[in-house]
Amino acid sequence: MPTPYNIDVQEHCTTCTLRKEGMFCNMTSDSVSALEALKFSSVYPKGAILFVEHERPKGVFILCSGRAKLTTSSSEGKTLILKIAEPGEILGVSATILGTTYEVSVETIEPAQVAFIRRDDFLRFLAAYSEASVHVARQLSEKYQAAQREIRSLGLSRTTSEKLANLLLQWCEKGEESANGYRLKVMLTHEEIAQMIGTTRETVTRLLSDFRKKKIVEVKGSTFYVTKPDVLHSMVSI
Repeated sequence: MPTPYNIDVQEHCTTCTLRKEGMFCNMTSDSVSALEALKFSSVYPKGAILFVEHERPKGVFILCSGRAKLTTSSSEGKTLILKIAEPGEILGVSATILGTTYEVSVETIEPAQVAFIRRDDFLRFLAAYSEASVHVARQLSEKYQAAQREIRSLGLSRTTSEKLANLLLQWCEKGEESANGYRLKVMLTHEEIAQMIGTTRETVTRLLSDFRKKKIVEVKGSTFYVTKPDVLHSMVSI
């Protein structure tokens, strides 16, 4: 079904073409049918705020399509992007289960379809369907491991160029191999890339320019080609 934001809307969880790709959504038909009965689905434009850090949890949000950035901010206004969420991920789950405030803010970085499930309904769903509880536990475990990797990268990398090299290599793991190298669709601004590695926009612009001069990376609009991943690997010490 077409939308004003030019994305394909999935009408029902049971017939969703993306279901098997999403960790939480990839469940048996009984669990998915129960999930379908609880959700409220909406389409959001780029830049829509799903929830805000320190807000009391209303429930969980399942990213059906599109991507979103998870951010945290200091009292001085400095922002750090902790993660880019992909389709199939469930957002706000730890706060919803614990009854604590959301630990991050979530904003779409491209048009997205999002399903919302109220907190009480979600907790009853987990209690009734052990399969869903296992899937939530898996996602929370992956979230923990990803946080450990980010702490290691940000804390132990000796230079900003090493942090950027490490980030590009992480993107290559999900990138598409082509004749020009790993093809990456990067929907982030230089400011947002800087927020992912704890530096400034000017530094990211300078480093990417340097990488391009050394033919490590080619940039064509929002598409990056990592042409020399071996050079990036040589820059990473952790």
